[in-house]
Amino acid sequence: MPRMLDVSEDVRAEIGDEEADRLLVGENSPGSYDCTSCRTPGDSETERTSTVLFIGEETAVLAFAHATCIPSQVVKVAEDQLQGAVRSITGGDPGAAGGGGGEQAVLGVTSGLVLIDNQLHPALVVEPTGPIARPGSAGDEDEFLPLLAEQGFRPVADLSRAPDPLPGWSVLLAMGQLHAILQPGTGGGTPVAWWQAHQPLQVTADWRAAANKSRTVLVFAAPVGVIGQQPREDLLRDALDKAAADGRLVAAAMPLAGT
Repeated sequence: MPRMLDVSEDVRAEIGDEEADRLLVGENSPGSYDCTSCRTPGDSETERTSTVLFIGEETAVLAFAHATCIPSQVVKVAEDQLQGAVRSITGGDPGAAGGGGGEQAVLGVTSGLVLIDNQLHPALVVEPTGPIARPGSAGDEDEFLPLLAEQGFRPVADLSRAPDPLPGWSVLLAMGQLHAILQPGTGGGTPVAWWQAHQPLQVTADWRAAANKSRTVLVFAAPVGVIGQQPREDLLRDALDKAAADGRLVAAAMPLAGT
C-alpha cells in the first residue's frame, strides 16, 4: 500500500524518478523502521516519514526518519566516513568524525552559554572519548588538536574574545535540536557531516534563543579528558578557562544553519 513518505527534490534527483515512485507506492520502502534521527520506531504506513540519503564518493545508503525529526534530505559524507554513518543508522556510535579523513573517532558534544566580553554566546564543546591518532599513523599519539588546526581551528589563549569565523563550516539545528557540525565538501562542494548526532541533541531554550539571535555558534574543542562532562555552565566555563591556560583548547565561530 502507498507509504506516507516525503521524498525531497534533492533525494529524487539522486535516486531517480523510477526509484522514488517505487518508494512512494511501497515497493521498496519498509512499513516500520528505526528513525535515523531519534532512533525510536516509526511506521511509514501511519505517520509522515522522511527519506534521508547518505552519499559517499562511491556508495549511498537510504535511511528513514520521522518527518517531525528531520526533513527529507541528502547528506553527503566522505567515503571513509560513510561506514560511520551506517553505524549511526543501525544504532552504533553516538557520533563519529573521521579525524582529517581517516579512522572514525567517537566525539562527545556539550552545549552551553559562554560569557565573553559581557555577552552570552551559544557554544558547543567537542571532546573525543579517546586519543585520536593521525590517519595512517602507526603510533598512538593524540593528534586531535593538530588535525583541527589544519582544518582552520585556532588556539585559544583565553576567553576574553570570541574566536574567528571558520569559512565553510556550520552548525545544523533542526526542529530546535542539534543534528550535526558540517565541514566543507571536497573541492568546495556540498558540506559534509564532520560530527553527526546519533540522536538529536537537546539544547536549552536560552541556548536556542541566543543562537537564533546571533546566528553564530562558538565551537570549542579539547583533547580527551581535558573538559569532561560538567553539570553546570559555570563549571564548564572554569574547565574551558583551564584548558585555554594550558594551551589545550582550539575554537572557531560557525554560522547557524536551521532554527
